[in-house]
Amino acid sequence: MVELAEALERRPVVLDGGMSTALELAGHDLSDELWSARLLLTDPDAVRAAHLAYFRAGAEVAITASYQASFDGFAKRGISESETARLLRSSVGLARSAASEVDGPRWVAASVGPYGAVLADGSEYRGRYGLSGRELQAFHRRRIEELCAAGPDVLAVETVPDVDEAEAVLEVVRGSGVPAWLSYSVRGDRTCAGQPLGEAFAVVSGVDEVIAVGVNCCAPEDVAGAVAVAREVTGLPVVVYPNSGERWDARDRSWTGDGGGFATSAGEWVRDGARLVGGCCRTGPDAIAVLAENFTAAGG
Repeated sequence: MVELAEALERRPVVLDGGMSTALELAGHDLSDELWSARLLLTDPDAVRAAHLAYFRAGAEVAITASYQASFDGFAKRGISESETARLLRSSVGLARSAASEVDGPRWVAASVGPYGAVLADGSEYRGRYGLSGRELQAFHRRRIEELCAAGPDVLAVETVPDVDEAEAVLEVVRGSGVPAWLSYSVRGDRTCAGQPLGEAFAVVSGVDEVIAVGVNCCAPEDVAGAVAVAREVTGLPVVVYPNSGERWDARDRSWTGDGGGFATSAGEWVRDGARLVGGCCRTGPDAIAVLAENFTAAGG
């Protein structure tokens, strides 16, 4: 199969949507600190089915259910290190199994979520956890090693809120030999921790494994500006997978706003230079199906 980096030289590629969204649409309760990672343990068939739904909708890349999976998080549930290692590797295997059910090129991206995700307190949208770079490297290293051992096509270092964590993760990725993309969570033209995006994207310099940079889990209106900065600073392919455009109301515990225009922006992002395009929170298989259709019409 053609490597993802090579494919991006020829054309844009469609990513999937939110794993949690697909699982919730299928009736699964994710009100748990482990979030979708819990189903790696309790219902792996559901994870595989979610991947398959996205592939059938037109996605070409599946992002694994390992975003919130970690040795620390599973240890809190009394799960051993050996079992945690198996679960991390299984996340890649489930996506690979779903890919075998559909025709055409399909790639598996092993999700490497931020440290804040394991805290389950929203700190992944703030960053600045009070940990040293060495401590962040130690947290990420063990699970990245297990994910790499499972043979993904790429590591999805995603929803990173600040430059400090990005630098720590990239030190782990450096020398691994596994391609990776780096994707920040942003507000406007800055990371969630407030750093300028030019500074944030520049940290990939010299890390040969990085094949794309960009943003995810952000408002759709933040994408175009991020694409321009990423291209100017790095010259690498750009990855974008924003939320639907709806907003979470913590008081009412509900989503508000209209996410209907999400997929129609794909043409603009592709014309601006995005090469990996998908969705994050509140974007399910139906949204990806529309995205893929519009994406193809725009030249993807």
